[in-house]
Amino acid sequence: MRVIYFSRDFTAHDHRFLCALAKTDHKVYFLRLERPAVKREERALPKGISEISWYGGKEPFAYRHSIRYMKDLKRVIKQYQPDLIHAGPIQTCAFLTAQCGFQPLVSMSWGSDLLMEADKDEQMLWVTQYTLDRTQVLVGDCQAVSDKAQTFGFPAERITLFPWGVDLDQFHPGKTPALREQFKWQENPLFLSLRSWEPIYGIDVLIEGFAKAVKKNNAIRLLLLGNGSQKELIESLIKQNELEAYIFQPGYVQQQELIEYYQAADIYISSSFSDGSSVSLMEALACGLPVLVSDIPGNMEWVTSDEQGWLYGTGMADLLADGILNAIDLRNKWPEMSIKARQLAEQRANWQKNFQSLLLAYNQALQIKSEKHGDTQYGFNG
Repeated sequence: MRVIYFSRDFTAHDHRFLCALAKTDHKVYFLRLERPAVKREERALPKGISEISWYGGKEPFAYRHSIRYMKDLKRVIKQYQPDLIHAGPIQTCAFLTAQCGFQPLVSMSWGSDLLMEADKDEQMLWVTQYTLDRTQVLVGDCQAVSDKAQTFGFPAERITLFPWGVDLDQFHPGKTPALREQFKWQENPLFLSLRSWEPIYGIDVLIEGFAKAVKKNNAIRLLLLGNGSQKELIESLIKQNELEAYIFQPGYVQQQELIEYYQAADIYISSSFSDGSSVSLMEALACGLPVLVSDIPGNMEWVTSDEQGWLYGTGMADLLADGILNAIDLRNKWPEMSIKARQLAEQRANWQKNFQSLLLAYNQALQIKSEKHGDTQYGFNG
């Protein structure tokens, strides 16, 4: 089967999917919609994956260029004759594919595209509905995504849900003391954040909550990974709250180096306003880290308070501060939580096992197209 994997950028998540697809018998092409100013993935495309050169993939996406994207996407489809296109997010890559009239289309939700963007305004409502109406199978990573898609009338039987999962061999319990020793933080409660500095991830809430907690316990420390459009705001908040000595900011860290940070930390922390099944959360669980995360639906599918960690009221810096202090007070429970976290990851976050669901979704999409249109030709359906 010839597959075009069409994604907005090339991230660690795309690398994971493409590595798995490269091990199948399918011929897989990678189509990239945009190239942001900040490069987040240094690894090359997996061997056997061919990148398609086209109008997109050179600069940030803009809807005003949709006609040009669509025109060249039609040229790509005609040239490469894919049996199936796997495209997401919904309102960008999947939308452009739907506009071309190509079938079968497997649309992949990246979480926030449906959970937040879909009904942001009338335009997004229309774009989302248009795309889902022309999607054969929808792939998502949590029940919240499925529930939202069904409000648009998308049939539950054509939704494939699976957590994207993690490499359980790469991410595993253990301790790496180098970072703690570097800053003489061996005895300090150490929290870890890996989310990008974008509004959706609430890093400003994290800093405000952390600052409030530090006032009551100045032993607390934070590994604050990432970067993003809120860089100026986040650095300003750190300075205003005089937190420079309490926070280490290494910027973006490549996937293969993340284990060092997970194994240095005591608690994983996330203040996100929206998520599906967060990959960094699953990585933390796989490493046996207790977690402190916002009580959004995606997180609540993974975390039961006082078992794998704790949930706190989304967007509430005061509640986050209380959660930080409570987690420290309950440090005697960390070893038990660590065991439960790893067990949950082994049960539900095994990427090698979960990936097979995507291949089943491909087969279902091909079957739907065959039943509706027959096997006369690929692609366009008039």
